[in-house]
Amino acid sequence: MSETWLYPTVLLCIYGFFSSLRPSEPFLTAFLMGPDKNLTEREVVNEIYPVWTYSYLILLFPVFLATDYLRYKPVLILQAASYIVTYTMLLKAQGVLAIQVLEFFYGLATATEIAYYSYIYSVVEPSSYQKVTGFCRSATLLGSAVGSLIGQILFSEVLVSLLTLSIITLSSSCLAFLAPWFLSMPSKSLFFHQRESEPQHKTAQELADKSEDYQSKVPLGVNEDSVILKERRGGTGGLVGVLKTLGADFVKCYSCRTLLAWSVWWALTTCGYFQVVNYAQALWENILSSKDFVIYNGYVETISTLLGAFAAFSVGLVKVSWAVWGELALCVFSIVIALSVYVMNTVRNIWVCYTSYVIFRTAYMLLITIATYQIAVNLSMERYALVFGVNTFVALLLQTLLTVIVVDPVGLGLDLFPQFLIYGSYFAAIAVIFLIAGLYKVATRNSAADPEVQSESAESETDPSGGETPSPKDNSII
Repeated sequence: MSETWLYPTVLLCIYGFFSSLRPSEPFLTAFLMGPDKNLTEREVVNEIYPVWTYSYLILLFPVFLATDYLRYKPVLILQAASYIVTYTMLLKAQGVLAIQVLEFFYGLATATEIAYYSYIYSVVEPSSYQKVTGFCRSATLLGSAVGSLIGQILFSEVLVSLLTLSIITLSSSCLAFLAPWFLSMPSKSLFFHQRESEPQHKTAQELADKSEDYQSKVPLGVNEDSVILKERRGGTGGLVGVLKTLGADFVKCYSCRTLLAWSVWWALTTCGYFQVVNYAQALWENILSSKDFVIYNGYVETISTLLGAFAAFSVGLVKVSWAVWGELALCVFSIVIALSVYVMNTVRNIWVCYTSYVIFRTAYMLLITIATYQIAVNLSMERYALVFGVNTFVALLLQTLLTVIVVDPVGLGLDLFPQFLIYGSYFAAIAVIFLIAGLYKVATRNSAADPEVQSESAESETDPSGGETPSPKDNSII
């Protein structure tokens, strides 16, 4: 039983690697605006790319429920098929409407990613959660980095056409399609299919107990929930029962101030991150056209992915009391992100733009890893899925509003440079929000500590033994 995690993890890693191996991805905008598709910048930026945002938002919640109800494997197969449809259409489709349909299928593939990241928890022992999560996430990052590197080498050194890169991406998606069929069908899921005898929350509590930053723990009543959950689900549970469970868990999770702060940053920043990543290629194309010069988008994506992965890994090596300094850290790094976007927009040099993009992605991946840890370490698996799903949904909702107002022709329909000026201002506003929150937190902690110090001093002065009375804080952690 100790090695039961190996087989499904290897299959998932194979699937994650090949589905993320997309040599054409760094050159998508250049391909759409090139001779193969012959689309204009305004059609690509203002009419086609927004469709992904809208479809992702619309599909996320129903896919979330369907993933759990169908027990992951069918949705994984659907995701693999969606990638094949997406890249087949990328080769064959012509015109704005056809490419918009392509974006819809890509939105479906993106929305079904939840199946990839949650399947493994239903087939392995809780003691292996941390290990298999690291493997699965590393596989997708490695696939993305290798795909970008291969694409750049083939494009700039071997002089392979962008159409050929799209064929290679489709071939990789077809290889990925084979892996999910060999996965076993889970007998349980997080919400619809439960075993009453299982200790639902033991591992989450054990993980929390092992957290080095005790001050960041979120008291979500982990141990008390297994009985409540069984009463609400009654073994299998229907849609109404699941929705009630989700509602009750939602209120309980987001009533915690610490979790709420990290979730707010998650949603706000992920919204802006999606926008910048979506339209960065179009900005680069505007600064240095692929029709006239050799572009190096693939190297940039590779370097930013690897540096982001290294930054995420390094988080575990740094000991910081995030409960105390979390908001101020979010403020500082949000300023770094905002400055990176401003530089991308104002300095019309492709190498400066590339460097700023690398800094932008690295800073985001560093902070999103910290946020992920701070949220996940204190949650049961059910609440893990709920909180991350809600945070992503809010991010997409904000992104949709931003897209409608800034990008879509029904709104302002701005060109790229005014767009990125707005995105930089958006991140600057996030920095201000968390600066205020951080200063308020430090001030309230100091004001709360002063009466305790005065009280301790008074007690030591009146101690009949003549010695100092030990502070209550000496034997406890707040």
